[in-house]
Amino acid sequence: MKLQLSIQIWRKGSWFLAKCPELDFVSQGKNRDEAQKNLMEVIEIQFEEMTRMGTLDEYLEECGYDLSEGIAVPPPEMVGFEKLDMQVN
Repeated sequence: MKLQLSIQIWRKGSWFLAKCPELDFVSQGKNRDEAQKNLMEVIEIQFEEMTRMGTLDEYLEECGYDLSEGIAVPPPEMVGFEKLDMQVN
C-alpha cells in the first residue's frame, strides 16, 4: 500500500521531536535525522503489528485516510502555519 504522510519536527531543549500528525505517532532523537529515523521505525513497527492483527485498514480510516485500489489518500493537507501573539483579557 502506498501511503502519504507528513513529518513535523520540533526542538525541545537538546532533543528533537518528530511527529506524524496524520497517524498521531511521535518519536525523538538527538538530532533531526535521528528523530525522523526513529519515527519511521515506530510507524513501520506499528504497521507490521496492525497488519498482523488485521486492523491496519481500520486504523488508517480512523485517521482520515481514504483507502482504495492500494492507495491510502490522506486527509486534507495543511498548507500553512503561522505563529501569532494575541492579548487575552
